[in-house]
Amino acid sequence: METESVLHQQLPNAYRSLPLQPEAAQVIQHGQAHLAHHALPPQAGLDLTGLDDNDPVFHQDLRMQDPNSHAYQSPNPFERNHGHRPLHVQNAESPHTPQQHGNGGQFGILTTNPIQHNSIGRLQQEDDLFGAPEGVDQKSNSHHLSTRIVVDPPDLGEWRQKLFDVNEMITLSEEEFETYFPHVDNVYSHRSTQRYKRKPFVSHYWDCRLKGRPPGTPKSDDPNKKKRKRTARERDLCDVKIKITEYFPGAMLRAGFEPDDGPVQDPAQGNNFFAPGQPGSQQQQQFGMSLVNPTLPPNHPGATGQRYYTIQRVNGNGGNGKGDGVPGPHKHGLVESDRVKKNSVQRYLLKRDKEDKKTQKTYHKKASGNALATVRKHSKEHELKLFGSCFCPFVQRVWIAFEAKGLQYQYIEVDPYKKPQALLDVNPRGLVPGIRHGDWGCGESTVLMEYLEDLNAGPPFLPQGNPQLRATCRLWSDHINRNIIPAFYQVLQAQDFAKQTESTKKLQEEIQKIVEVSDQQGPFFLGPQLSYVDIQFAPWMIRLSRVMKHYRGWPDPTPGSRWGCWMEAVENNEHVKNTTSLDELYIDSYERYAQNRPNTSQLADAINGGYNLP
Repeated sequence: METESVLHQQLPNAYRSLPLQPEAAQVIQHGQAHLAHHALPPQAGLDLTGLDDNDPVFHQDLRMQDPNSHAYQSPNPFERNHGHRPLHVQNAESPHTPQQHGNGGQFGILTTNPIQHNSIGRLQQEDDLFGAPEGVDQKSNSHHLSTRIVVDPPDLGEWRQKLFDVNEMITLSEEEFETYFPHVDNVYSHRSTQRYKRKPFVSHYWDCRLKGRPPGTPKSDDPNKKKRKRTARERDLCDVKIKITEYFPGAMLRAGFEPDDGPVQDPAQGNNFFAPGQPGSQQQQQFGMSLVNPTLPPNHPGATGQRYYTIQRVNGNGGNGKGDGVPGPHKHGLVESDRVKKNSVQRYLLKRDKEDKKTQKTYHKKASGNALATVRKHSKEHELKLFGSCFCPFVQRVWIAFEAKGLQYQYIEVDPYKKPQALLDVNPRGLVPGIRHGDWGCGESTVLMEYLEDLNAGPPFLPQGNPQLRATCRLWSDHINRNIIPAFYQVLQAQDFAKQTESTKKLQEEIQKIVEVSDQQGPFFLGPQLSYVDIQFAPWMIRLSRVMKHYRGWPDPTPGSRWGCWMEAVENNEHVKNTTSLDELYIDSYERYAQNRPNTSQLADAINGGYNLP
């Protein structure tokens, strides 16, 4: 794991845009700009219906409005869901017909695997219930929460406590509601929804979960819902009930309209408007009418026509035990609610981690084949130590150098995700390869190869007495790092057939350049002996014939060609063979690359020494 500016920039942004999975049902849409750095990226393959028990919070009846009706439909397919707006779903994989890309000369014929693409699923429609002016979206979220997941938004603790206490009416922008309410939906359980034919809002009533459900509450008849063993919980432990009023877009722009719960006061005069965020900064929607209600304070969420929510406690007369008509608070704390049930965000994260464990192959932590025999041979304590990981090609080039020099050393296998302190002492970044020689330590594969050369032990890698030829070797070693290695990963990670073909041609061209300047008699770069350039290139030659051939149909070299002779010589060199594991190790280690699966960039650091592609 290194710093040589060769791998990272060309890697696809696997954890900025996670690929859709075949079993996906919904996409989790993240938040606005001022919350984006806390938000999860869009999560495909997420089915929230399995996260809850009887709570109808995550409902599959997610529809969008008829584009021919009076209701507004956003032209942006990635706009976050508003109950009846479309959620992006994938399913049908449409593999392209496999194609062949011919390339003569030393590289033979290249064949590629089928490329699979994801598709967007169906959309359902619903009639407009409210007869809203054209261009105004009046569809309710009902009691369904947004599928937007923001793991760690600003002021989360303050928001959770505020939404738990509900000591006064709370006014939230749509963004704030969708961001923060999923963090307290474990506190409340939906009971009923009240709709109005002529009013631009809907009221949802939620009980504290510790109130419990009455006996005989119908259980879900969804055959896909996992049946659980239930333990009866004592009922009526808390009598708090809240009312969430959802005001449709444009509600506050209507002439003469006042909210169901009375006019909104100016926050400067002591009203209950709670706004740690900045709802007034939300993008205005076009309603074909004045976009400002002059009777409202400018920072009110509905002042310019946005959807917004109010939350108030309505649990009846005498809830505080005084009989004064003031609804009482919870009879327990937020900690107890968290103990009883996890909120939607927590359940989502747990489910995501569980799914990742099912689909993610464990990376190899132990060499195999000839490499394992070499590890055992060099397991004894020695002042010269090589820290490496069995799947890393940058480690292998230094390892080959150790073997070719005939040095005595200790090989220490490192789990790249559990870095030992001994490695951190050598390289504070915790990247392999690393060398500890007595009291001195260093990283970077090319630097370490030059260090071994400067020890003047064993056969030299660079030609002696010829500064020009030594410089030429360093020049072409730089070509490997700057051009061949990046092109290798571009081919491996490309998911589009045309991109694979283009990247393959580039890789072949870069290899052809170094082949043309190599010694024509060979079989190695400088002639009959393994040298500096060969060792620099050897790990990727090994992976071309194992990984690239397996995942991208990389062709075997034309027999008798200069490239074919070089490949054969490297494959059969005893020092290369002594540091090479079984094919399965490399195929498994690069699977996520080839499929461009989540966290590929993190795996890149582990497998490829932290190189950043230019």
